[in-house]
Amino acid sequence: MDMKEKTDLLEQKINEALAGGGKDRIAAQHKKGKLTARERLHFLLDEGSFEEIGMFVTHRATDFGLEKEKYLGDGVVTGFGRINGRLVYVYAQDFTVFGGSLSETHAKKICRIMDLAMQNGAPVIGLNDSGGARIQEGVVSLGGYADIFYRNVRASGVIPQISAIMGPCAGGAVYSPAITDFIMMVENTSYMFVTGPNVVKTVTHEDVTSEELGGAMTHATKSGVTHFTAANGLECISKLKQLLSYMPQNCEEDAPAIPYTAGNESRPKLNSVIPDNPNQPYDIREVIEEVIDETSFLEVHKDFAENIVVGFARLAGKSIGIIANQPAHLAGVLDIQASTKAARFVRFCDCFNIPLLVFEDVPGFLPGTDQEWNGIITNGAKLLYAFSEATVPRITVITRKAYGGAYDVMNSKHIGADMNYAWPSAEIAVMGAKGAAEIIFRKEIAEAKDPAAKLKEKEQEYNQLFANPYKAAEHGYVDEVIRPEDTRRKLILAFEMLKNKVDKLPRKKHGNIPL
Repeated sequence: MDMKEKTDLLEQKINEALAGGGKDRIAAQHKKGKLTARERLHFLLDEGSFEEIGMFVTHRATDFGLEKEKYLGDGVVTGFGRINGRLVYVYAQDFTVFGGSLSETHAKKICRIMDLAMQNGAPVIGLNDSGGARIQEGVVSLGGYADIFYRNVRASGVIPQISAIMGPCAGGAVYSPAITDFIMMVENTSYMFVTGPNVVKTVTHEDVTSEELGGAMTHATKSGVTHFTAANGLECISKLKQLLSYMPQNCEEDAPAIPYTAGNESRPKLNSVIPDNPNQPYDIREVIEEVIDETSFLEVHKDFAENIVVGFARLAGKSIGIIANQPAHLAGVLDIQASTKAARFVRFCDCFNIPLLVFEDVPGFLPGTDQEWNGIITNGAKLLYAFSEATVPRITVITRKAYGGAYDVMNSKHIGADMNYAWPSAEIAVMGAKGAAEIIFRKEIAEAKDPAAKLKEKEQEYNQLFANPYKAAEHGYVDEVIRPEDTRRKLILAFEMLKNKVDKLPRKKHGNIPL
């Protein structure tokens, strides 16, 4: 068979795959505003770089009439290619073939890609668009899911794993994305849930739509399941490519740096960010944007647990991870959602050698029965554990409040931070001056002729002692008190100094994070 005959045969096979209503199904997807699986790969990968694996695979099932309906690829397109010149492994589920349902061979194709990604140390990207397990195949489809889950876990912390939910993702299908490092969802066309609206209505009598139950905005704001949302498929793919640019290929490498030319690193605007009134809020993003390279901040979990801000950025061209209390929301307190959000991000950065920068302005943990009964103790400990375990370079900048146990948790020197800087506006104490004065000087205040005046006097006394960073600096808990405008310059020098840091954890199988 010559080359022309081979090409003609290939074209014939592809046309057969589109036959039997396939073109109609593709047209229906376009009407919904969705891209096809191959279109998604076309926009995701560098032009001409995609190499498909398993194009001619078909399912093996013979029950329920399946033997009469076979399509090449069996509902998933798998292979490898490049994004901005970097090798990646990809799979894209095809909803036009059996609703993208997962069969035995469909799962084997995905597992093959994941095995190759692990063996060659490159990220794996899943474009999910599936109705779930192929019911006609019974237990083998369930076994296929488990095979994928197992590989997700084995790959965790070894190679980056990113899931883009481009359509439905229901039942057991949701657990593979849940194990991956980052999830993206498309508004109005994608959803995720373990049990759908019909089952929910039958069991709990709740009347809820797919969008309300597991749509992109639901998971972005309420559950925190998705890290990013996008208005459409193209925007989702663009964000995915941007996210990948901050990551290394695997746990043995560093994230790619971009060329950077040093200039005037002073940022005078930072001198006026902190309000004169210590109880007045400000947006920590203003601090972040002034310190990092211009327009390099990619916020993660933007609409979830807004009292803490996490995301990737570049400093002097190099990738860093940022964790920052947000005084503009709930005064920047730590609560259950903020703690788990930040802990997850810290652990990802530590897995992949991305240095950590912490901006601290925290009045403590959120009080209340709701927090205590739902486990603020163990959830808050997750963030403490994540920072304590991290071996990447770690730097903290205390901009204002650092109160109570939250001071310890937010990457203090005591739990292994490499460098701690403080602005002159920093207040490092067990609690605020008013509460502390009421406890320490309770007897004096009660016996005073004017208790209110005495309380104010003692509050000022406590403030003079602790409403500044110098007491902590005396003990070496703060390495330097710096002018806000010098923050960027100091951080560039400090991270450069720490770039060859080596820190080994004690020999063990793994730690036991308080889940």
